[in-house]
Amino acid sequence: MKELDIHKIRADFPILSREVYGKPLVYFDNAATTQKPQCVMDKINEMYATVNANVHRGVHFLSQAATDEHEASRRTVQEFINAASSNEIVFTRGATESINLVASSFCRDFCRKGDELVITAMEHHSNIVPWQLQCDYYGLKLEVVPINAEGELIMDELEKKITSRTKLIAVTHISNVLGTVNPIDRIVETAHRHDIPVLVDAAQSVQHRKVDVREIDCDFLVFSSHKVYGPTGVGVLYGKEKWLDALSPYQGGGEMISSVSFQKTTFNSLPFKFEAGTPDFVGTAALASALRYITSIGLENIDIYERELLRYATGKLLAVSGLRILGNAADKSSVISFLVDGVHPYDMGTLLDKMGIAVRTGHHCAEPLMRELGVEGTVRASFAFYNTKEEIDVLIRGIQRIVEMFR
Repeated sequence: MKELDIHKIRADFPILSREVYGKPLVYFDNAATTQKPQCVMDKINEMYATVNANVHRGVHFLSQAATDEHEASRRTVQEFINAASSNEIVFTRGATESINLVASSFCRDFCRKGDELVITAMEHHSNIVPWQLQCDYYGLKLEVVPINAEGELIMDELEKKITSRTKLIAVTHISNVLGTVNPIDRIVETAHRHDIPVLVDAAQSVQHRKVDVREIDCDFLVFSSHKVYGPTGVGVLYGKEKWLDALSPYQGGGEMISSVSFQKTTFNSLPFKFEAGTPDFVGTAALASALRYITSIGLENIDIYERELLRYATGKLLAVSGLRILGNAADKSSVISFLVDGVHPYDMGTLLDKMGIAVRTGHHCAEPLMRELGVEGTVRASFAFYNTKEEIDVLIRGIQRIVEMFR
């Protein structure tokens, strides 16, 4: 491990130097979206200024150059998650679309009325609603693995949920509310003993720690560019080649075809079978730039530093009178959801904003989890490797000031 040069890192993110309401910005909404380093913005400008042309469809120089950039980005993603082949990397508009793709194609091809899908009580809406839609359409049943008081999955219950009709398990790697890091290796091993594929929602994990799809042995994995310091509107679906080969296309149109007649269409090879229409080749190139940036810093270094921020913030927050943290898993990422007695989360978030502190308030697109926890919503502070202990101190002073206002 090398010690991070936080001042140098922060200088790479122009937005961190701005002020909000006359106060230095303290950005603790990283679980919603991360800020972008200058290299990502430079890559976007470079692409539009030098190689803007439609990919895969032209023999002219710009089209070839844009195609080369786009496919090089695919290989960068492949290396980042250690996929066996670039054919296993499908570009989408985000983790949400990636899950919808798998849900739609998998259930159409492999599920019949009465079959079952398994998710967990801590899923984001994006890993609930797509499966519910398929359940409604095909007459499937959605089973939910519960959590314990610490916000951890009850693994014995996972075993109980698996039956002869279970077709797929979809699980978040890290909870966007609780910060819980789920035992993906154990979940995949359990599922594969029953010949059940597993989809991993890694939207909250790939930016915090090294994720190796071959080591995990998951069948599908999804994440979003904008949560890993890249641009919005780009997502990744990893799928084992055997599964992607077996699935029907999700959308139809240009690029995903091999040939078209009015009688029949034959589909393109992987991964293009799932990439209908013009891809966001500018966004994929910028995503690759973001991945190279954090790789240069080191995922292990980022993980260690963010764990220290989590430890520091947890201790400081628990010292605030009337404050309680929801989610105390033994293995936890740099997300803290909390409530303060007598202060509504929305009031807390609004007042912190006036102090230049950006946090998230509400149900965090996890309403079923909120009901499980017995609350309407929380305040969430989520940290990135460009955050500092000094910023956490600013947050604590802001919370204490608000607590005094309400008492």
